[in-house]
Amino acid sequence: MCARCDGTVVQVRQMAGLPTMALVLRSGGCPGTICRDGRVCHMQAPCVTILSYGSGNVRSAVRALERVGARVTLTSDPRKVTDADGLVVPGVGAFGAVMGQLWKVDAPRLIEQRLAGGRPVLGICVGMQVMFDRSEEHATTAEGLGQWPGTVSRLRAEVVPHVGWSRVRPPEGSVLFDGIAEERFYFVHSYAATQDPAELLGPGPTRPPRATWATHGQDFIAAVENGALCATQFHPEKSGDAGAQLLRNWLTTL
Repeated sequence: MCARCDGTVVQVRQMAGLPTMALVLRSGGCPGTICRDGRVCHMQAPCVTILSYGSGNVRSAVRALERVGARVTLTSDPRKVTDADGLVVPGVGAFGAVMGQLWKVDAPRLIEQRLAGGRPVLGICVGMQVMFDRSEEHATTAEGLGQWPGTVSRLRAEVVPHVGWSRVRPPEGSVLFDGIAEERFYFVHSYAATQDPAELLGPGPTRPPRATWATHGQDFIAAVENGALCATQFHPEKSGDAGAQLLRNWLTTL
């Protein structure tokens, strides 16, 4: 166990019938303490900012993160974006429209500033897609944030959009999918990155991004873990217990 703090240790993984990896101390001296693999990651609930820039309904993400122990702020205030323990970049709709909204709140600079300082960022759905170089959506090319090489393109499948629950194939040693590698996650998308950014980057001095894969008509990238920057094509906040555990796993990295 990590610590007692004169409180009750709630084994959140055990509640779902899964092996216990992440623990949350709910009562006693240190409410919200988050632990992982026998070590204390946070003695109090980590502060997470969800970037507010007009991208659809993000209340489900707020509630999901609060349920797994985070203190959540929904804002585009530059100071709160840069000072938070973790930043979540949500995204729904067209790639180009999302990029336009991000520019209006100076998000590209703020995201780059966080990553340069090793401050964690989590992209969700189109919030993951914009981390790539560009998108070919609606027969036009829109430039992304360029954190990873690659182009987001329309899925080659009999049924598009891809809506529903799918299994994923994470790399060995994944932090995001620790203990939930065999679970299903909820996807809603027509476009995806399909080339491994690590292969596009080639060998180099830095640790390459690690891709998690899924299949809908073709293989596509379901998630990426790359130091301070992580992202998922699926919606963890809509993925039930598995999605909640993925968010807990991310909180332990903050």
